Amino acid sequence: MKRLPFPRKMELLSTILASCVLTACGGGSGLDAPAGGTDSATLLGKGGVKGSKPAPAPAPAPAPTTSWTRCATEGEVCNFSGTTQVRYGLDSTWVTKSLTGPVNCNNTTFGDPLPGTVKVCEYDASMISTAPAPAPAPAPAPAPAPGVTITNVRLDSTSTTNQANVPVTFGQVFAAGSVLPTDGLTATLSDGTTVPVQVDSKATNPDGSMRHAVLSAVIPSLAANQSVTLNLAKSGSVSTSSGTTPAALLNAGFTASVNVTLNGVVYSASADALLKSGSYMTWLSGPVANEWIVSAPLKTASGTEHPQLSARFAIRSYAGMNKAKVDVTIENDWAYEPNPQNYTYDVQILVGGSNVYSKTGMAHYHHARWRKEFWWGATPQLNVAHNAAYLISTKAIPKYDPALTISSTALSSLTSGWSGTKTEPMGAGQATPYMPDTGGRPDIGLLPGWAAMYVLSGDKGAKDVTLGTAALAGSWSVHYRDKLTDRPVSLVNYPYMTILGSTSDTYNPSTGKYEAFPACGGTCTNPNVADSAHQPAFSFVPYLVTGDYYHLEELQFWAMWDIFQYNPAYREYGKGLVKSDQVRGQAWSMRALGEAAYITPDKDPMKAQFETFLSNNLDWYNTNYTANASANSLGIITNGAAMVYNDSRGIAPWQDDFFTSAIGRTAELGYPKAKQLMVWKAKFPIGRMTDTGFCWIYGSSYALNIRDTSTSPYYSSFGPVYQASVPSTQTSLACGSSAMASALGLQTGEMVGYSSENTGYPSNMQPALAYSVDSGATNGATAWQVFMNRTVKPDYSTGPQFAIVPR
Repeated sequence: MKRLPFPRKMELLSTILASCVLTACGGGSGLDAPAGGTDSATLLGKGGVKGSKPAPAPAPAPAPTTSWTRCATEGEVCNFSGTTQVRYGLDSTWVTKSLTGPVNCNNTTFGDPLPGTVKVCEYDASMISTAPAPAPAPAPAPAPAPGVTITNVRLDSTSTTNQANVPVTFGQVFAAGSVLPTDGLTATLSDGTTVPVQVDSKATNPDGSMRHAVLSAVIPSLAANQSVTLNLAKSGSVSTSSGTTPAALLNAGFTASVNVTLNGVVYSASADALLKSGSYMTWLSGPVANEWIVSAPLKTASGTEHPQLSARFAIRSYAGMNKAKVDVTIENDWAYEPNPQNYTYDVQILVGGSNVYSKTGMAHYHHARWRKEFWWGATPQLNVAHNAAYLISTKAIPKYDPALTISSTALSSLTSGWSGTKTEPMGAGQATPYMPDTGGRPDIGLLPGWAAMYVLSGDKGAKDVTLGTAALAGSWSVHYRDKLTDRPVSLVNYPYMTILGSTSDTYNPSTGKYEAFPACGGTCTNPNVADSAHQPAFSFVPYLVTGDYYHLEELQFWAMWDIFQYNPAYREYGKGLVKSDQVRGQAWSMRALGEAAYITPDKDPMKAQFETFLSNNLDWYNTNYTANASANSLGIITNGAAMVYNDSRGIAPWQDDFFTSAIGRTAELGYPKAKQLMVWKAKFPIGRMTDTGFCWIYGSSYALNIRDTSTSPYYSSFGPVYQASVPSTQTSLACGSSAMASALGLQTGEMVGYSSENTGYPSNMQPALAYSVDSGATNGATAWQVFMNRTVKPDYSTGPQFAIVPR
């Protein structure tokens, strides 16, 4: 069995709990109301004195007032008919124009009054010349008409000199229904110049519309340090242009190779030789960019293959430009080759005959890989900044608080700290190398803190850190590649393989073979230790915004490791169930499965596999909880290593909140079984904030008792949970009162559990509550209001991974 990491340290007073009836915490008790109760001045009249008043003198007719109607978030279309005033911004900062609807709600139309902030559009309904069109349904969004901007990206020149014919390729996700199979895309720069755009569609929605694509274009010119907007609109026609073969690139003189010197023997691989052999996989194909992926074991000059080390190249060629991006990945990750081990070697990478990277004494850990990127030809000096509001509106990204602005100081600190050995091969980047370490940190969340900072700010430095850390996800020993398929090893083919089980557990009666991985043949220690309970979401956002195949495979490697690591019987063999893990481990594994199923390309055979593994897990939870009359009525996950607190009487609400958040995340990605489970799970976070027998101040406790003994039935309501978890000395204090706050050493209306920290237990709870509102569960909105009315909140501007709000 997997050993549990030591629990996070309790706050000093987290076991001091109290009792109150929630209605007594409102305005009627004379205590501080936690959730916007009606005040006495409203009930008794403005002066607070009950009685009648003389009739007031007739007031003069009011002057016409502006009636602002919210119509769109940045990146969407503001729909109305006629002409009126439209403003763009947030809070007290706006740009206002007289416009005829519909209007693209973006910086191109209005300029940018609040850089780095997700803005909104509102129109003046009182001055509109024609009745406004009905507001569009929130999901799915209505398909934009041809020529109407769907979204845009900002292209920032990072060069101090002018550039011409600048190639650019990036990943883009689209809202369901926006781009149908019969639709194409057009790209227009902010000056009106139309730029041909190549669309490599990768994943589609259930309705057949495009979900994720890799887009390529060539920007005619960019002035020094210039920023331009590239607007993407539906064209109404699909390009049928086909791609080319590597011949033109090879004829232009392209070469790339890697040399590894190990124990005095040189092993090599040549990208151009592999292209010439015709053994390549096409990743991008069209008139602008073509990308081919090749791989081979490293070999000596006499053709002897190294038993474990191999090289992979992704070569992206731009037509007619004698220019190509070259990704080089060195792997030590065969799943079933005998004697896996660490290797130390000297490495040299050549592109176009020039030495572009070298390192002596490279320590390469077993079942790990590393990657470097280079250019053949001049390197384009360009950064792509996605439209964060649009990404969030597609639901591919959680809904982070649109009013949040990321701290410039935090961004500078993130960027300035990106240096040294942690950024080199086998380094951990921003991630914690030894993942089982406990405590709040940026790794933990639906997205890691650094990725959330990048998404919300569009900052290039934060993007570099996010992509760099994702590249270094290869440093952990979770990479098992099947030599027969050349893909991450799969439970479909090896339902009895395991990391945590013994060899005797891996006998497959269907094949008569053991599926245990070969024993280590040398040194196999790795300071980077993976743990599903603390695993960051390394690769989802990097793949979404770049379309790089490396990041796709990293997502797939980690998601598959999450399910095959368990004892085969515990996961029910080929079903890939994660139910035996810690609750937080179940949470992050479900997140990884959901994201891998959502974004893996339709033509990739692993797409259907991840869909099946996700479905299997959701079926298990729905069978054992949602549809189970004998399941606890509180909405708590009790399987696996859940009941390990307070002599097996208690659970960790914050771990359960992670699970609720992951299920809410999977539901918003469009999986109906997750939506079904989410309604059941929402009962737990909602009940801790609204149940009349439970004081919401303690909703973010470190642990809560949910039964009398380790073998007793679970409590059927929140009142007994509260009474069993709270010392009797506290139960006499009114919920949310100053007396309670004084006893706990908190401010009045402050929740327990490090309220001011952006990784504290209330912060852990926030996404669970937000998704509970989205689920439509009873009292979800009320629970959110109570939560948002608390007096002490964290500063998410320096770490926004938990700053998720309802849609």
